[in-house]
Amino acid sequence: MTTPRIPSTAQEVHLAARPDGDITLDHFAVVETEVRRPGSGEVLVRNEYMALAYAMSFMLSLEPDPDLPFPTFEVGEPLWFPAVGTVVASESPDLAVGDVVSHNLGWREYAVAAAEEFTKLDAGSLPDVKHFLAQQGPTAFWGVKSADIREGDTVFVSGAAGGVGSLAGQIAKCLGAKRVIGSAGSDEKVEYVVKELGFDAAFNYKEGSLGDRLAELAPDGVDVYFDTVGGDQFEAAMQNAAHGARFVLCGALSGKNPTLDLDPAVGRDVVIKGFSTPYTPDAIADWQRQFGEWLREGRIVFPHSVVEGGPEQAPKAFLGLLGGEYKGQVLVRLARD
Repeated sequence: MTTPRIPSTAQEVHLAARPDGDITLDHFAVVETEVRRPGSGEVLVRNEYMALAYAMSFMLSLEPDPDLPFPTFEVGEPLWFPAVGTVVASESPDLAVGDVVSHNLGWREYAVAAAEEFTKLDAGSLPDVKHFLAQQGPTAFWGVKSADIREGDTVFVSGAAGGVGSLAGQIAKCLGAKRVIGSAGSDEKVEYVVKELGFDAAFNYKEGSLGDRLAELAPDGVDVYFDTVGGDQFEAAMQNAAHGARFVLCGALSGKNPTLDLDPAVGRDVVIKGFSTPYTPDAIADWQRQFGEWLREGRIVFPHSVVEGGPEQAPKAFLGLLGGEYKGQVLVRLARD
């Protein structure tokens, strides 16, 4: 095997200042740093891709607090998030040069750390290394499964063009749903959800009455609502809930608290449940096995957008994610050659 060329310096992105309001490019700093060779028990990884997620906005904006359910980023320190890459130097018996690994040291071209910080991947288990960064996959998979999809169900997925929703609708079809309806924020995204993701119907939630639009597309009512946004769309789903409907709440990206109308909820025996993703090794492995099977069978696609240009383009890509510019999971290609 040819020994990989390792540069003396590489790019990484730091948190320059904690946002107090809207996040801007000024809150990030792209820094040229020395590429450190691994010490005993360590490996050096050349990153290929990293994932971005809306949840990072909270990690950027909130001060460190032990009571928070997630860690936050430190001002002046490198950012981090899930990434995949290839080992280019190793001082550990557990990982060899050429191994493909996943880890949480994204936002940089090269990552060096103890070998146990990296997970060796079976690169052949999924068609493309990018598929390992379907970060919202476990949320969509286990969330939809928790709704107990039944043959003949009509499923409504809000935020259907986003990272979670775009997979959730496809998974619902794979699990036996008869009809899957999605909502999205533009006519272009509506077309994408139907033509490329295989939803049976979709509508632009920014146009017209949400309740009326949903009633037109689900005349027999909504059996399952997979909620990623909350707000008005939750209320529209409740107005159109079928008897015995199951509502799974996994996000509230609209930032609006819905009004819960108890009459239809009680009268139609609606079950409303919150959902938190089980990010255990077994849960992730189960998802990846099923994901790979569905991909190979052509029953599902990985909706994603790739931003090229290395770490220096990552802050702009993140702002684009917050602004709704992309479809599906947003990935940044960290390798610049």
